[in-house]
Amino acid sequence: MSLNIHNVSFVKSAASAADFIRAPRPSVVFAGKSNVGKSSVINRLLCRKSFARVSAQPGKTAHINYFDVDGKVYFVDLPGYGYAKVPDAERRRWSSLMESFFSEKGLISLCVMIVDSRHRPTADDVTMARWFADTGCQVVVAANKCDKLRKSEVEPNLTLIRETLPLPEDTQYILFSAEKGTGRGELLSRIEALI
Repeated sequence: MSLNIHNVSFVKSAASAADFIRAPRPSVVFAGKSNVGKSSVINRLLCRKSFARVSAQPGKTAHINYFDVDGKVYFVDLPGYGYAKVPDAERRRWSSLMESFFSEKGLISLCVMIVDSRHRPTADDVTMARWFADTGCQVVVAANKCDKLRKSEVEPNLTLIRETLPLPEDTQYILFSAEKGTGRGELLSRIEALI
């Protein structure tokens, strides 16, 4: 079944577990470190320029944001992680929010983990991958910023990402460019398969 990606609306920001959406429809959860281009990936998928807010200051998505896509699926934008300038109190609040989210069953249908295709995943990326893997849900890794790679770098970089992230063997890895649109169709097809 295809999605009408032009029929999208912002639903709510969840600041605590009481605000989580618990609904029978699928939820696609997007996660990535603060400067990896997570909002840009969501915007590219939805063919929008600034639907998911793109911040000039990494680490500013402080809540879990829910978007309704065509009345069939939720896109769930998690707070970015790993940004050094975030105050400790804020980091602890985010950590508590994430623990609540990942410990509750039924909130995630598909995990989309966004990493930078140019670099080895960070220790924070590895931690997030473990959280995703522990849910038992399907995981897709979107290796963003692939337009910045030379052709000779693509396979070695993808291999490094696969070897670094502790994810199941059947995890799908998609070369993605929020800027150019590379990988958009592949990721959208994986999401549409849920519904």
